[in-house]
Amino acid sequence: MLNDPWYQSSKWMRIRQRVLRRDKYFDMEAKRYGKTKQAEIVHHIFPKDEYPEYAYEMWNLISLSRKTHNEMHDRDTDELTEKGIDLLRRTCRKYGIEIPKKYLEQKKKGKKIIRDGYYYD
Repeated sequence: MLNDPWYQSSKWMRIRQRVLRRDKYFDMEAKRYGKTKQAEIVHHIFPKDEYPEYAYEMWNLISLSRKTHNEMHDRDTDELTEKGIDLLRRTCRKYGIEIPKKYLEQKKKGKKIIRDGYYYD
């Protein structure tokens, strides 16, 4: 990511600042759980490389701390983790966007099954 010149573009820098201001420089995922963390990164909920058409969409961008951002991606493969997929699914439901088939598959977690971002027994 740091080596990608796209992140140095003036267009990205402007939208990044807009997102951080919108979110008042707080980690919005931590805020969801009543915690306060400073945000330093703007995360693409739909990954930029897979969905370039959403790269500058405000609804696809969220302010996160570095720690939370690292929890959203597998840093070896750069694929979304379960936490990142959960955020993507929640965003889809909120904005009435169809969840991409890639992120619809069921995953077992303990005795429960995750389907469409919800846990089922």
